[in-house]
Amino acid sequence: MSTKKAAQEPINLSDLKPDEKLKYEIATELGLLDKVMSDGWKSLSAKETGRIGGIMTKRKKQKQMEGINKLS
Repeated sequence: MSTKKAAQEPINLSDLKPDEKLKYEIATELGLLDKVMSDGWKSLSAKETGRIGGIMTKRKKQKQMEGINKLS
C-alpha cells in the first residue's frame, strides 16, 4: 500500500455545486477547512461531520422557508 497523498488542487468555490459550496463555507466557519484541505473529508470525526451536515440541513430549511414566505 502506498501512503503517498495525491496532490490537491486549490478549490474554486465558483466551480462547485451549491451543496458542495455550502459544505466548504460551513467547514470554513467551523475552522475545519485547513484540516479538510490537508487530509481530506475523511479526516473529520463523526462529530465534526455531523455538525456540518446539521448546519447544512438547517440552512436549506431556512432558505426554503424564505422562499415560501416570499410567495405569500
